[in-house]
Amino acid sequence: MTPVTVIGLGVGSSGLDEGAAAVLAGAGLLVGGARQLAAFPDHPAERLVIAAPLGRTLDALAAAAAAGRRVVVLADGDPLFFGIGRALLERLGPEALTFYPAVTAVAAAAARMRRSWQDWPVVSLHGRSDVTPLFAALGRHGQAAVLTDAVRTPAALAAALLDRAGDRFGMTVLEDLGLPGERMRRFGPQEAVGLSFSPLNVVFFEAERPSEVPLALGLPDDALLRPDGVFTKLPVRALALAALAPRPGDVLYDVGAGVGTVAVEASLLNSGGPVFAVERDAVRHARLVDNIRRTGALTVTPVLGEAPEVLAGLPDPDRVFVGGGLSGRPELLDGLARRLRPGGRLVVAAVLLGSIERARRTLTRPGLALSLTQIQASQAVPLAGDLHFRAENPVCLLSATKEALS
Repeated sequence: MTPVTVIGLGVGSSGLDEGAAAVLAGAGLLVGGARQLAAFPDHPAERLVIAAPLGRTLDALAAAAAAGRRVVVLADGDPLFFGIGRALLERLGPEALTFYPAVTAVAAAAARMRRSWQDWPVVSLHGRSDVTPLFAALGRHGQAAVLTDAVRTPAALAAALLDRAGDRFGMTVLEDLGLPGERMRRFGPQEAVGLSFSPLNVVFFEAERPSEVPLALGLPDDALLRPDGVFTKLPVRALALAALAPRPGDVLYDVGAGVGTVAVEASLLNSGGPVFAVERDAVRHARLVDNIRRTGALTVTPVLGEAPEVLAGLPDPDRVFVGGGLSGRPELLDGLARRLRPGGRLVVAAVLLGSIERARRTLTRPGLALSLTQIQASQAVPLAGDLHFRAENPVCLLSATKEALS
């Protein structure tokens, strides 16, 4: 196979270094997007436009290289930075490829903004159906550079962020970098909703003020807004999260989430993964929305409705916490256990003896390993000029682990 050369084109320019230019001049097949190919209108080589499905394009260029043709792939910026480089490496292997990188759009954006960018998380939303990676980056770092696509436009991202985080984040949109129509504009998310932008853009988001409640494990019970005294208190919350043992990237459900005491802390443990916090009470759900914004736990998606019905369109979970909603719903745990992915964990917090027994019967089944732990915590409170321990209600944690596929 003749080696394939991948050449990155600089922002707004077709200028190449001598080595890349020499390879390009001898190409027999040019592969790239329509815009990249148009940068070399006089090149005599045959042209192959990259189109979906990508596998067909990769097969065609691999066949050309195998036949001894000199194939050059044109890409934006650095082909190995959210570019076609990864797909080519997976298809052809590193021995068959040579790369000539150029300046990326993110580097050019940082230069225009006069900002150092080595600490920026960079998120590509090309072809993604959700914005969880953006929420994860902003929740953890407070800033992110974003590569958009025709669906996840700056306006669409502004609307999503406004809904989840309120107006805490500002955004800078840089369009047509290096081209005659280049421009850079700063917005609040509410200003960008509904606007149109060039498809060639990079967006930089950053927090304009800190979160009201610094997000951490072991939040005090009074840290979150709540309409009543019904919530998962700190000792139970800590042991429940330990029993769940969320891993980075896990899909996590908090069913009967209340105001989000478990959900917001769980978002710290399944870094990069979504947390779906399901609550049927409208007042508690409203406080849940407020608490997500106040803590910056942006990967938590508040879901108003009755489980299991509202779970139907969600991805199957790796971890499930049930802190409420068992009463009168005997089918709930059974459905959750069935949807739980192999190797996943389902943890139930129950107080009533009837709920504990129903949960035990449901989770005592082939393919699940069940353990029960009773938690009895006491808090020191004043009495007669001194302190004494006042006992909280005992809580039973039922933890079921699903067999992993062999």
